[in-house]
Amino acid sequence: MKYSYRILACVLIIAVATGYGCKQKEKCQPPNIILILGDDIGYSDISPYGSEIYTPNLDRLANEGIRFSTFYNMSKCGTSRASLFTGLYRGGGSAVNFAQILKNAGYYTIHSGKEHFSEWVPSHAYANNIFDRSLTFRAMNEYFEPPSGKFANPFILNGKKVGVPEIYHEKEPFFKTDALTDNALRWLEKPIREKQPFFLYLGYGAAHYPLQARPEDIARYRGKYKKGWDKIRQERIGRLKKIGLIPETAQLSPPSSNINKFRGHPAGDEEIRAKIPLYRPWEGLAEQEKDKLDLEMSVFAAMVDRMDQNIGRILDKIDAEGLAENTIVIFLSDNGSCPYDSNRDFKFAPGDPRGFRTLCAAWANAGNTPFRYFKQYGHEGGTRTHFIMRWPKKIKSGTITHQQAHIVDIFPTILEAAGIVYPETPDTTRYQTLHGSSLMPILTGGTRKEPEFFISGFTDNFRMFKQGDWKIVRLNGEEWELYNLKDDPTEINNLAAERPGKMKEMTASFEKDKVKVGY
Repeated sequence: MKYSYRILACVLIIAVATGYGCKQKEKCQPPNIILILGDDIGYSDISPYGSEIYTPNLDRLANEGIRFSTFYNMSKCGTSRASLFTGLYRGGGSAVNFAQILKNAGYYTIHSGKEHFSEWVPSHAYANNIFDRSLTFRAMNEYFEPPSGKFANPFILNGKKVGVPEIYHEKEPFFKTDALTDNALRWLEKPIREKQPFFLYLGYGAAHYPLQARPEDIARYRGKYKKGWDKIRQERIGRLKKIGLIPETAQLSPPSSNINKFRGHPAGDEEIRAKIPLYRPWEGLAEQEKDKLDLEMSVFAAMVDRMDQNIGRILDKIDAEGLAENTIVIFLSDNGSCPYDSNRDFKFAPGDPRGFRTLCAAWANAGNTPFRYFKQYGHEGGTRTHFIMRWPKKIKSGTITHQQAHIVDIFPTILEAAGIVYPETPDTTRYQTLHGSSLMPILTGGTRKEPEFFISGFTDNFRMFKQGDWKIVRLNGEEWELYNLKDDPTEINNLAAERPGKMKEMTASFEKDKVKVGY
């Protein structure tokens, strides 16, 4: 505990010493910051990145801000959030949550949503030790209140375990995505009234399993997916090319099956379960199965749709208060779409509040169009995310950038935007050197010096390492694969055998550079 206090004392010194970077306080107008993290939402699962799913508020953010075509996360829930909030690929006891720095610099801090960190993240970096107001849950839980009243992981309200009756929500029945927004909007009243800069983190948990959605949202999509995942993939890659997010020459990757179960399955239903990890040509399926799979994807789309509706509520509030010009809004997702068979059983259909169903691998593969594989993998389908940022005061509207970036870059970007200087040569016994670098040069129309490397993938069995256009990646602990993403952005042509010299160079760089970032 004394060690944690020393860390926080150092953070306080950083914040106070910088004073938002303003020489005259009366001229200082630090931006409000809203960070929204989607969950298990694939690269092309939102309409500004080629989806048929209706997300007009994310379209609005993209049209009024900047989109990154190449942005990496850490390919899994806990690892991505750990890197997001600490600015580190992998850290330790001296890691600091940037929200603590913002708070000590005068920001009002709100955390509404999922909290899930890697095991190395220290306790002082958790929400209940930092945020002024917080409603959290770990990993995942249900969207509706379960019949038993007991969630897979409980909600924690300002440090106290609570049930639905104790959580403020405006609409019945309780639905998590709505309730998280209800509380965020309620808590924003104080800093807005007192003209205090605020940091709001919204971790909706959508569209992580279980597949649950309000009936009216499901109805919007029912029947639209009977065309099948093959057609959806073709349509999405076409839109991505038209938008300009991927090259015209990019090829659609071969359909992916989930080669690794990742976790044990409940007993029974093995005939059904055998199909879930597999890609199967849509045209070969029976009509009854197509209808069931249409429902499955319709529920997933409805969950993304409902999230977007709630993002719209937040944007409307910022507009109504006249704060949009100097409010940063960021949206990204923690990893690619998820192929896990975590179905508890098949008694209830997807969408049913009593059930606990998950998306099959073929639909998850469609979500990650045009890339290969899924959440947890180091291939692009697992680790490449949409990234949208709006800040009217600084960012030119309607921008698309092809400069590369990573989730570890968000921490230094937010600090620079707020005028807070993180020490360039920190004492590592107290706090760590950040592994990312600020995106501000890109956001303001310039060019950032490209980082020496990017790392992602959950565990060494699925690790990826990228330098410039070149990338090595492991598939389930097998031999390294080698790709040139400039020529082959969807990782179709493994050059490991053809370019042994380059492979040797890349693996040597990985062994050297991974040590710099805690691996």
